[in-house]
Amino acid sequence: MRGMEGNGATKRLSSVREVDRYSIVVHSHLKWDWVWQRPQQFLSRLSRKHRVLFVENPDASGDVRTTRVHLREVSDFPNINVLQIEIPANRRSDTAWIDKERRRVVQSLLSGPLGQSFTSIIQWFYDPTAVTGFAGQLDEQLIVYDCMDELSLFRGAPPELVRRERELLALADVVFAGGPKIWQAKRELNANCFCYGCGVDAKHFGGACDPKLQVPHDLADLPRPIFGYIGVVDERIDYELLEYLADSTRGSVIIVGPWTKVDPVSFPRRDNLHWLGGRDYSDLPRYAKGFGVCMMPFAMNDATRFINPTKALEYMATGRPIVSTPVEDVVAQFSDVIKIARDAHAFANACERAAVQPELQRIECGLALAKQNSWESIVARLEQHIEEALRSRRALNVSAA
Repeated sequence: MRGMEGNGATKRLSSVREVDRYSIVVHSHLKWDWVWQRPQQFLSRLSRKHRVLFVENPDASGDVRTTRVHLREVSDFPNINVLQIEIPANRRSDTAWIDKERRRVVQSLLSGPLGQSFTSIIQWFYDPTAVTGFAGQLDEQLIVYDCMDELSLFRGAPPELVRRERELLALADVVFAGGPKIWQAKRELNANCFCYGCGVDAKHFGGACDPKLQVPHDLADLPRPIFGYIGVVDERIDYELLEYLADSTRGSVIIVGPWTKVDPVSFPRRDNLHWLGGRDYSDLPRYAKGFGVCMMPFAMNDATRFINPTKALEYMATGRPIVSTPVEDVVAQFSDVIKIARDAHAFANACERAAVQPELQRIECGLALAKQNSWESIVARLEQHIEEALRSRRALNVSAA
């Protein structure tokens, strides 16, 4: 025993292995099968080394009288299990009951066969409302909060969300912020807060530069140039700007993405303005290839005050010119690449100019930025912060003992 205690190299190796061995229980307001974005990009890569249980926010249904649970493995990522919880509609406003019920479901699953592969748990929050029911309840090693949006400013946000996010920020061992502006806000409430914007799968979106890649049939015969948007359609979009753009061009305005919290009946309608709805992630480079200009037509409102759009780097990887409204994080980070337009008239003019005479220096700068900001490189840095926090926690536990 004395020989083992004196072997510093063995002890250091053991410590490295210990902080690298953990499982992740995720609480998310976003569904795994919805738009493929930051949570899926991070967790699919983390799952190469760690088991992941992805717990979706409960859905209320008038078709169930008691809680219904569905657990499934993600086919392309066998280390990820997705948990869907359906609760009776008459319980949708009973937050105390929901806290207890979803905690009961998760604890029950982890006490069964699934739990045998979930040791040294880290609780990873996207949904701040889950903190009251789960913090300290899974014998977790750490609490991580990946704050990708200022959810309290989104349409339909529950009043309780602000208080619960403050609770989460007070408890979290590590906080990751999705952009510079939101990082500045959250670091005031948690000193161990780090700014990591989104990455990009440059190889995937770079497929738009492949001359052999075919443009989708629903773009093939449309008048050019095509001004295209890829992303979620919600209260963050400037619908009057899109209407103005459609009226100002002989080309086409294309919106690719699912809508939420907005009524499509209210969308502006023009013969050259096309709302295509959601498309599979694998098909997005094909749509981008058909665009003459990629655009970010965001409204300047509360919901966009803190956004750092994932699509900025994705657009860059496609090699297309980009035009955006003056979203603060976009202006601060990407003005050398993205043309910023401050009103509808300037936006339409910028789109037309970019389609006719794209600025090659901006495009080349964007391609270089995309190559430098892979999801893999960001995830590696996230893991370093987590391992440092685990070492600190375990050192404190040893000292306390």
